[in-house]
Amino acid sequence: MRLLRRALRVLLILVVLLNILAAFHAYKFTYFYDAPSAVVKKPEQMSSWEKAKVVLFGLEYPKSVIKDLPAISYDTLSLITADSMRLAAWYMPQDNAKGTVILCHGHASSRSGVLEEAYYMHELGFNTLLVDFRAHGSSEGNVSTIGYRESADVKAAYDHVRAKGERHIILWGVSMGAATIAHAIAQYDIKPEKVIMELSYGTLTAAVKGRVRTMGLPEQPIAGLLTFWGGTMRGFQAFGLNPEEYAKKINCPVLVQHGAMDPRVTKEESDAIYNNIPHQHKKLVVYETAKHESLCKREPAKWKQEIKEFLLE
Repeated sequence: MRLLRRALRVLLILVVLLNILAAFHAYKFTYFYDAPSAVVKKPEQMSSWEKAKVVLFGLEYPKSVIKDLPAISYDTLSLITADSMRLAAWYMPQDNAKGTVILCHGHASSRSGVLEEAYYMHELGFNTLLVDFRAHGSSEGNVSTIGYRESADVKAAYDHVRAKGERHIILWGVSMGAATIAHAIAQYDIKPEKVIMELSYGTLTAAVKGRVRTMGLPEQPIAGLLTFWGGTMRGFQAFGLNPEEYAKKINCPVLVQHGAMDPRVTKEESDAIYNNIPHQHKKLVVYETAKHESLCKREPAKWKQEIKEFLLE
C-alpha cells in the first residue's frame, strides 16, 4: 500500500510538471516578442542539441518584420478590425482589374513573405491586398491565437475591399492564413467569389501535433496539453478551431493545395478539408517535392499554372 501511494505521488508530480512545461511552451508559442534582429530556426532546421534546449527552456519567437517592399506601385493601408486592432496592409492596384485577391500569410510570417504570390496574381490582372495579421509584421499586438481571433482580420480586409465596390473577391491563404480564411467564412458568413487554401492544418490540435512531430517528441499527451493551455491562457476554444469543419461553409469554387513532403500538415488533413467543401467546383493539387513552405517558390511552374487556371477559368 505504501509503495502504491509513493507511485501515485510520483505520478501526480510528473503530471503537474508536464502541465507546467506545456503551459510554459504554449505561452511562448502564442506570444511574439519585439526583437526585430532575432533569428529563429524552424524545428526542421535544428540540431538534436538545439531541439533539446528548446524542449527544456522554450523558444522566444520574435515578431516578424517587413523584409522587402513591393517592387511595383502600391498604397500602404491601415485597417481596423471589429475588436479594434490596427492592421497594416499593402494594396497593389491593377488597371482594368478582373477582381481583388486578398493574401493571408502564415504563422510568424508577414505580408512581405507572400510578395511573390501577389506579383503573379497582379500579373494575371488582379488587384492584390496583402495584410499583416495581428501580432505580425507592422500590425498591432503581440498575441497570436493561430487563426481564431485572426478571422476578424480577414473580415476587416474583406469589408475594406467590398467598401471599394469590389464584387469579385478571392481569398488566398497559406498555412495559418488558409485556416483563418476558413474560420472567417464560417464565423462571419463572408462570401468570396473563390478561395485558395495552401498547406492548411485540419484542426488546431493537428497543427500542434505537426509541430511536436518536427521536434521528435511523442504527439500525445503533449499536443493535447499544449492545445489546452494555449486556448486557456489566450481565452479561446482551441479544441474547437477546426478548418475541416469550417470547410462545410465554403460554398464557392475552392483550390486546395498540399505539399507531399510536408512534415506538419498530413495528406489526411488536406483530404478532409477538400471532402467537406460542398461546392462542386473544387480541386485538390499535390506538390510532390514541397514541404511546409511557399509552393510558389518550390514548384513555380506548376503553381503558376494551377493558379492561372483557377483564377481565369
